[in-house]
Amino acid sequence: MIDADELVAELYRPGGAGTAAVAELLGDGFLDTEGAVDTAAVAARVFADEEARRELERAIHPLVRRRFAELATETEGPIVLEATLLVEAGYAPDFDLVVTVEADAEIRLARAVERGADPADARARLAAQGDGTDRRAAAHRHLLNNGTPEGLAAAVDQLAADIWRLAAEKA
Repeated sequence: MIDADELVAELYRPGGAGTAAVAELLGDGFLDTEGAVDTAAVAARVFADEEARRELERAIHPLVRRRFAELATETEGPIVLEATLLVEAGYAPDFDLVVTVEADAEIRLARAVERGADPADARARLAAQGDGTDRRAAAHRHLLNNGTPEGLAAAVDQLAADIWRLAAEKA
């Protein structure tokens, strides 16, 4: 599995292409003393300014997409990209299968707060992810995550088995 958040973290390291993009868009004040992106400062800015968030997404999404493509060429078998904004970033047409994992808004908010997020900040981040309508329309499969971690793990295991079975049939 390739995690889009990990790709962004890689791009935000000192000297990374994402670091250069952030400095160009927002200024050097959004870099830490070592030259990496100060993600907390960037998050505070872009979740308070929708246009800044959209500009940052326009700059960073193509970089993530390019890095994902590089990693995908090095991988055999099914490739999974875990990305919060996969559909919104325009990735969906590039995949044989798009899966959404969703939970009710109240549950998502409660979970974010349980992990230590400020409730207002969590609401802003969830709002930036949209209501899920486009994601659900683009998805081939949906997993509901309103229950326990074990329940979601069982659903993911079944999905993975289905994907491997389909990949074997195509081979």
